Amino acid sequence: MNLIDSILPFHSLSIVGMAKNTGKTVCLNYVLDQLRKTDKVLAITSIGIDGEKKDQVTQTEKPEVTLYEGSFFVTTEYHYRQRRLVSEIYDISEEMTSMGRLVIAKVLQTGKAIIAGPASSVRMKALIDRMKTMGVDMTIVDGALSRRSPAAPSITDGLILSTGAAIAPDIPTIVDKTRFVYKMTQLEAFETAHREELLQSDSGIYALHDEIVTRLPIASPLLFAKSKEVLFKHGTTLFISGIVTDAILEYLKSQPEIKETVLIVKDFTKIFVTPFVLNSYIQKGGILKVLQKPNLTAICVNPTSPMGAHLDSQALQAALQDVVKVPVYDVRMLER
Repeated sequence: MNLIDSILPFHSLSIVGMAKNTGKTVCLNYVLDQLRKTDKVLAITSIGIDGEKKDQVTQTEKPEVTLYEGSFFVTTEYHYRQRRLVSEIYDISEEMTSMGRLVIAKVLQTGKAIIAGPASSVRMKALIDRMKTMGVDMTIVDGALSRRSPAAPSITDGLILSTGAAIAPDIPTIVDKTRFVYKMTQLEAFETAHREELLQSDSGIYALHDEIVTRLPIASPLLFAKSKEVLFKHGTTLFISGIVTDAILEYLKSQPEIKETVLIVKDFTKIFVTPFVLNSYIQKGGILKVLQKPNLTAICVNPTSPMGAHLDSQALQAALQDVVKVPVYDVRMLER
């Protein structure tokens, strides 16, 4: 089964870059170009902003997003005015962003546009559900693995991860870093009747015991050391609504309760730890689980970087394929 055939059953799909310039937009454009040859009605939006000619951080040229006639796209009022295509507005939401309200529009003539979407996973899920009522067969969400990225790829039916030479100038390092993220996507899901309630929490630390959820009086995981007397008062299964860092795992693994400790996060995008610290936490007896496990469908690679690295694409694909159980592609090679 090829890349496009594998995603055809999905109603929603995230394409997420491990870092800038890992080929996410190239992958997105390939998927959009191939899907337009089917009878599917598509919608495209973004966790952040995509489609700019130039990366706002690195100031390097970026491939623009091409939107095809008949598809829908979601962006802010500001970016909608910058579009280079003919479109019809279907809806303007009440939700405000720093760039104005969100606009849902349909492409009447193929062209370019900058896409931007909701700023939370809850709102993104609501948008995806809304697009279904408008006759959209698949909503594609552009995303990134970043502490600043509030929406999760785990809310979509499928996930494509992009990686490449922008992460490191050599294949072994790229493979190691990508394999670690892959392992995070494979973390076991924690089953609880309070799943939706916890997913919608914006902050806080919670204890789960016998299906009872208790919010702990701890302002931040950074204050664990000062809150030891209440940390395990309601059991050793803890849910953190924000990100998990090395400091949190380092503290937990030093506690007598470590062998009974189960730490839960919303999804793998909330995990910002190093392999060494995570392995140490697990070896001590700690468990890490997620509320939402993504359906990682494929990994796409970009063997070049703006810094001048040019790696052997086939060698990179082969090295990654040895350590992951999903197909690995270089879409530039598929286009030939």
